[in-house]
This record gives sequence, structure tokens and C-alpha cells, in this order.
Amino acid sequence: MEELLRTTDITIIPLARALLQDEGIDSFELDVNMSVLEGSIGILPRRLMVRTADLPAARQLMLDSGVPLDC
Repeated sequence: MEELLRTTDITIIPLARALLQDEGIDSFELDVNMSVLEGSIGILPRRLMVRTADLPAARQLMLDSGVPLDC
């Protein structure tokens, strides 16, 4: 698994996951529980992971869709 994006913006992960799912690319969200534990003040980012083989296609999909990879 490789990191596709890392963000504190709670709206980016669901958008990215929906786009990936539509293209048949599996993804996995990390650090969800840590983000909840910190009290929802948004200082701990969540990470979205994809298979290594899917990473180039996933990055291109995010770029084509206007999803920031560095937020």
C-alpha cells in the first residue's frame, strides 16, 4: 500500500474514495481513530492508501478531478 494523499480536510477523503471506487481502485483510510481522539480540531491528518500498482492511475485521477494531493 502506498499513500495517495494526506489531509486534515474531512471533505477530501470521501470525495477521493468515491472517485477511486468509480474507477475500480480499492482504497483504505488510515488514522481515522487518531483524528477522532484528538478532539476534531483538525490537527492530525488522515491518510488514504491505495495498492502500489494502482498509485499512478489514482494520482492521475485525483489530478484530473481537481482533488489536491497535498492539503
